[in-house]
Amino acid sequence: MDDCLFCRIAAGEIPSAMVLQTENVVAFRDIAPEAPTHVLVVSRAHHVDVSALAAASPTLLAEMIDVAQRVADSECGGQFRLIFNVGPKAGQSVPHVHAHVLGGAPMGRVLP
Repeated sequence: MDDCLFCRIAAGEIPSAMVLQTENVVAFRDIAPEAPTHVLVVSRAHHVDVSALAAASPTLLAEMIDVAQRVADSECGGQFRLIFNVGPKAGQSVPHVHAHVLGGAPMGRVLP
């Protein structure tokens, strides 16, 4: 999609602090980190959210999880929180599937 921020980052049109890339997935540092390690794992193919991706391509979703683990292994000793937000009311600000890899410090509860 021409106007999708994450499609443009994945295509290299917008600079990012890239951490890891595969043929189908990119991982780059979040511009507003909420933990010592805060990396976004994004599919190169455009899917609105994780539910849409799971329905369309479970294999691509599995690759995203593998990339998240590889990032966590190299960045924070393999222990991490993996978050997919689905929809704006749940905090999804970019309508393109992405996972947040958070780690490097003890994580408190997010929800009451």
